[in-house]
Amino acid sequence: MDEMTDNYLIVVGVDGSEGGRRALDWAVTEAANRGGAVQAVVAWRWDDVELHPQTIRPDETHAHAERILERELAALRARHGAGHPVAAEIVEGRPAEVLADAARTADLLVLGSHGHGRLLHTVLGSVSEEVIRRAPCPVVVIPEPVPSTAPAEPTVRG
Repeated sequence: MDEMTDNYLIVVGVDGSEGGRRALDWAVTEAANRGGAVQAVVAWRWDDVELHPQTIRPDETHAHAERILERELAALRARHGAGHPVAAEIVEGRPAEVLADAARTADLLVLGSHGHGRLLHTVLGSVSEEVIRRAPCPVVVIPEPVPSTAPAEPTVRG
């Protein structure tokens, strides 16, 4: 069994997506099991239309990133209670670079994935793929659940 330590740090990328939410949940549970800490990181760029489609100025984009982080941390407390403190950071820059840099002193970096497909970047997402290549520590990618399909009803012929 791994030695429990207060120095065990898990960095998790948060972006307001379901995948990011699942990654944050997983990171909090893992940190609690290891006696460690979680640092949630939101990367933002004023020209990142995908993450911030309704913003047109850098100050608006930063404020939008703050709202995402506040909303995700409030939802985390509602799901897990207040017993799991999470340090939070909003950093300007490309997500893959920001997350890899934040993980310099981390023991683990956790990301959420989105989409399903045959190609690596389709399965993981381009940010996840780039972070995996850049990360200075192990990376855990939490996939979104695959929608289940109900089994077909058997046909009885007689």
